[in-house]
Amino acid sequence: MACAPGTYYATATDYRGNSGKSKPVKLTCSPTGTPSPSPTSSSIPTATATATATATGTPTASPSPSGTRTSSPRPTPTASPSPSRTVTATPTRTPTTKPTPTSTSTSGTVGSTEENEVVRLTNAERAKGGCQPLKHDPQLHKAAYDHSADMAAQNYFSHTSKDGRSFMDRIRGAGFTGGTGWAENIAMGQPSPASVVEAWMNSSGHKANIMNCKYTLIGVGAAKNSKGQIYWTQDFAAR
Repeated sequence: MACAPGTYYATATDYRGNSGKSKPVKLTCSPTGTPSPSPTSSSIPTATATATATATGTPTASPSPSGTRTSSPRPTPTASPSPSRTVTATPTRTPTTKPTPTSTSTSGTVGSTEENEVVRLTNAERAKGGCQPLKHDPQLHKAAYDHSADMAAQNYFSHTSKDGRSFMDRIRGAGFTGGTGWAENIAMGQPSPASVVEAWMNSSGHKANIMNCKYTLIGVGAAKNSKGQIYWTQDFAAR
């Protein structure tokens, strides 16, 4: 059927013969001629928006490790051993410069009361191992005391003097001649003869020097620094 655009009415008649007309309807035609009524309402599409939310969480900080601060107490000074050595050739005698001591020995050639007590305690330990007692030697005492006084005066702790001399240089410089073996023990900070001998006996290197039965002579030197700390030296020899 051909499309005829225009305004149309619907007419109706009831059983009594009464007729009526509807509201006008406008008719338009598409290009193909198919009637296309004008819409009476517009549907409004509902847009569904998908919101992608990026959640921002409260950041968790990686804590920096908190280290427990520990104080470093000053360790109890320990003796520094010098290994026993056998010398077959007599070294060249090196002149010594006597350091300014911070303490002096009592009169006599056997040293102070503290030094003699170290000798006594050392011989008591040697007796336990079947060794003969060591005899005090004045040259070894001089070498030992001068080294203790030098360490105390110049604030160092070593078997090597500040001027580079070894303990053998000091022993020879003190006038000791001959001999077939020598050794040295040093310590710092022990307040008494008993405590320093105990420290030496608790150290394998120092104990080996004390308990070496081939040694026959000893010299012990003790000197205090300005703070009252005692520097101890034992020199041993076999002759």
